[in-house]
This record gives sequence, structure tokens and C-alpha cells, in this order.
Amino acid sequence: MLLETFMPVLLPLISGILVLLARSGGLELQRLVSLIAVVALIFVNLNAIQIAVQLPPQVYALGNWIAPFGIVMVLDKLSATLVLVTSLLAVAALWYAVRQKIDEQGSHFHVLFHIQLFGLNGAFMTGDVFNLFVFFEVLLLASYGLLLHGGGRLKTRAGLHYVSLNLVGSTLFLFAVGALYGILGTLNLADMAVRISTLSPDDQGVVAAAGLMLLLVFGIKAAMFPLYLWLPQAYANTSAPVAALFAIMTKVGLYAIIRIHGTLFGENAGDLAAIHIPWVLWLGLITLFLAALGAIASRHLREQVAYLVLASVATLLIGIGINNVEAMSATIFYLIHSTLIAGAMFLIADWIRQGRGEAEDQFISAHAMLNAIVVGSIFMVGAIAMTGLPPLSGFIGKLLILSSALTHPQFFWILGVVLVSGLLMIIAMARSGSLLFYNVLPEEKCHTIDGKEVCKTPKTLPLKGAASVIGLLSVAIILVVFAKPFHAFTDSAAAQVFDSNLYQQQVLQIKPIANPLKELVE
Repeated sequence: MLLETFMPVLLPLISGILVLLARSGGLELQRLVSLIAVVALIFVNLNAIQIAVQLPPQVYALGNWIAPFGIVMVLDKLSATLVLVTSLLAVAALWYAVRQKIDEQGSHFHVLFHIQLFGLNGAFMTGDVFNLFVFFEVLLLASYGLLLHGGGRLKTRAGLHYVSLNLVGSTLFLFAVGALYGILGTLNLADMAVRISTLSPDDQGVVAAAGLMLLLVFGIKAAMFPLYLWLPQAYANTSAPVAALFAIMTKVGLYAIIRIHGTLFGENAGDLAAIHIPWVLWLGLITLFLAALGAIASRHLREQVAYLVLASVATLLIGIGINNVEAMSATIFYLIHSTLIAGAMFLIADWIRQGRGEAEDQFISAHAMLNAIVVGSIFMVGAIAMTGLPPLSGFIGKLLILSSALTHPQFFWILGVVLVSGLLMIIAMARSGSLLFYNVLPEEKCHTIDGKEVCKTPKTLPLKGAASVIGLLSVAIILVVFAKPFHAFTDSAAAQVFDSNLYQQQVLQIKPIANPLKELVE
């Protein structure tokens, strides 16, 4: 059972090694190994979900070392949900990359893809703050390689911006971790929570400062205002399957806020309880409004979808900032929806880019693409889901978040920003659909792109990778049809997130060791 707990992290690492060894057999062998591995990962994560539902949080201690020296991996309902969502997104992105032959543009695509999954699943399951830093760095390494896959000036520029900002975040992370270890003498999350609850008033200021510094770091990962500027360009200029996989990347920062701050500064933290909540709520509201403005101001579809991803992140931040069990349940529900639908929208944007010839996905009038009715219909479903219109699951997720805020002191601010931003995003997507599919030029008429006259109609548009797009979009329907059991599950997951005592009890099955640093000084 313990090994099964660790498998969502172990399997992508093994897969990456196998894909690396398969390079000598050519690209087809790499594709075969890679696809088999990600499909196997789905079954592993389904088993992880089953374990999380049937049992309390499961703990795997690497090397059988206990806190404060050991590193533990923790599987609960929230982490199991996120690793499963990651694997579903990975299968869709990888299949699209293979069908569209995007993996041919670089020799390391499949290896980096699995290392990325290793970093993602490790970050979702670690119970150690320093180990979270390690997985962040694995993510940074793999994501930078994937971001630059295929090369190009725009990818390089966006990649440098992305890496520079994340390196600053990594430095701040180390400062915060060092301060916390100096005061608490441990980096095991559960052990830290126990020691914070008995912290002397003299040490509370340092711990609070370190906690807010960590919030800044996680805000960079989650693309929270004012640290979101890297996301639109990075996501818009990379290849479609990479952008689709990156839809889960921002959720790592959100998960870290939920897990790290929710555990360390939970209800047992005394004066430090919920110190991060006001920041998360107000910065989430600001991020949401600015993301909606960015969606309206976007010049091409991929950039617009990137801003919609940012809007979904902001909505999740608002859910976290409301800070009750109902809001956390709604946040988990909306996280599942927004991650998978965002991945689908990046793939749809790539279809449109291919189908419009030299106009690509720019918001300009051009000749009609082939298969416009099919692509336009799929685009409309994705737009409805992404903007949160009924009857799809985005509407249910937003409604649940607003419902959880009814008794919140800032309810009217939350309601106003969510509704106004939602209206702006609907306007943005309606404008996009009109320009891309309705306001088209006659075949005999030419148009100008970057000073160049274009008179020819677009080439044939084979809808390769359709299974990936349809599979991801179907989530918006499945979450509606099975809304009751899904909501029941997210309710139980949210209750588990707020039960920090249960988390600590499962991780610390023996009495925590006294602070070794203070004993040494004394």
C-alpha cells in the first residue's frame, strides 16, 4: 500500500529514463514508450484516488526516516485529484503532439515531458517544504526545455522572461525556507505546523515574514498579481501541447498556498492563523479583473486563451481567499474544470492557427478556413465552458464559489468583480468568434498581413488530434451530468484540507523530535 502511494511520483521518473534509453530506437519507439507510460499513469492515479477515498491520508517515508530529518510523500484526496487531472491532461497533450508531429521539432520532447510530470506529481504529493523547492526546480528545468521546443525568437524571449522571474522566486524560496528552519528546526510540513502552534511571541514575526515571502514565491508560480506578466507571452508563444500541459503549472502555486499556508497557518496557529487569507483574496480579485481586460485587449487567440487561464487562476485564488469548507470544495471543483478546458482551448487555438493560413489566429478578417463549421462549433463549446456560461460545468463552479461567499464580509466586492469580469470575458470570446468564423473575406478578395498582400485561401485543415480536444471538452459535460457525486467528493476533499489535525496525526505517527538546533544551543 505504501509503495502504491509513491507510484504517481515514481512512475514518471522511470518513464523518463525508459524514454531516454529508447532514443537509440528512433522516434517511433519513443512515442510508443511515452504513450504507454502516460496511459499507465492514469491507471496508477485512479488507484491513488481509490486509496484516498477509502483511507485517511497515506504517508510514504523515503528511507524510513521520521521528522524532522526524513522526507515524506503524502497522498490525500486533494493531492490524488491533482495527480489524476495532471495525467488526463498529459495523455491529451501527448497524443496531440504525436498526431500533429510536434514532437519531431526537437529531440528531447518526450524525455522532458515525463520529467515535467515527475516534477508536477512530486510537488503535489510532497510533505516536506524543502522537497517542494526541489520539485519546483525540476519543474523549472523541464518546463524551460519544453517552452523552447521547436525554437524561435518569440519562444526564446518568453522563455528568458519566464526563467528569470522563476529564478528570483527560487532565491526567495530558499530565504524563506532558511528562516523557517532556523526558528522551527524542521522542514516537515506537519512537524512545522505543530511547532508553530507553540511558538513564542518573539519568533512569530520572523515566521510571519517567512510565510508571506513564501506567498510571494507561490504567487509567481500561480501568476498572481503583480507577478503574472510572464504567463500570457510564455503560454501564447510555445507549442500547443506544451501550452495545454502548462495549464496545470499554475495550479502548483495554488496547491502550495492551500497546502503550505493552510497547514502552517491553520486554525491551530494562534496569532498567525490565516495571515495569508486577506492577501490571497484581494490579489485574486485584482488578478481576475486585469485578466478579463487582457482577454479583451488580446491580438490573437492563443494570447487570449492565456489570459483566460489567468482568469481561472484568479477565480481559484478568490475561492481560497473566502476560506471556508464550502469555498474550498467549489475551488477544487472549478480547478478540475478550468485546467482541462484550458488545455482543450490551447489545442483548438492551434487548429485555428493552422486553418487560417498566413492570418494564423490573429483577430483580423481573412479567408474562411476549411471545416469552419466543425471547428467553430467546437470553439463555441470551449468558449462557453471557459467563460462560465450555463449549462456547462464552468457555470456550476463559479456559482458554487459565489454561493460560498454569501456570508463573507467582502461578498459584494467578490460578486461585482466576478460578474463584471465574466461579462468582459464573454464579450472578448464573442468578438473572437465573430472575427475568426463569421467576418470572413470572399475568396476573390485579398487582405494584408504585416504589409504583405495575401490572396490565396487557406490550405486543407485535417483535424488531427481530435480525440484529445473532444476528450478534454467532454469534462465540461461529465461534471454537469455527474455533478452530485463530484460535488460530494470535493466536499469531502475540502473537509480533509481543513482538518489539519488529521494531516499531522497521519504524518507524525510518533511524537515529534524536539528542536535539535535549540537543544544544541542550550
